[in-house]
Amino acid sequence: MKDAQQMRRGVMHLRVQGKGGKTRYVPLHPAAGMLIAEYLEGAGHGADASGALFRALRGRRDQAPGLTPDAVYKIVRGHTAALGFEVGAHALRATAATNALDHQADIAKVQEWLGHANISTTRIYDRRQSRPEDSPTFKVRY
Repeated sequence: MKDAQQMRRGVMHLRVQGKGGKTRYVPLHPAAGMLIAEYLEGAGHGADASGALFRALRGRRDQAPGLTPDAVYKIVRGHTAALGFEVGAHALRATAATNALDHQADIAKVQEWLGHANISTTRIYDRRQSRPEDSPTFKVRY
């Protein structure tokens, strides 16, 4: 839970453990912060700041390790299947990256946000060049 209580420059951040043991701090949107608070209240481990934010709901939650990437994938697939479609957690991550880029987020900031070592990986999510209205054809003044 301490991963969700990281105040940096007056803004709440999440501490994220990425591939290769890399740690990064991601600003927490206030709406997401409210949803996390609701989750912690419902899950019953909001007062325990020593453990992981997202934990298994079975067994000893007071000593439960964080969810594995496979568990997160299965949870997302299960919830989306209940809604009538199936996507994995990576698809949601890709959607968030594409959405940020579509709304003029700086690609270098999105790269950092996603934890990509190389910006060419982040460019995969950049669909702005495929929109006809963004073509240089429409930038020329006659």
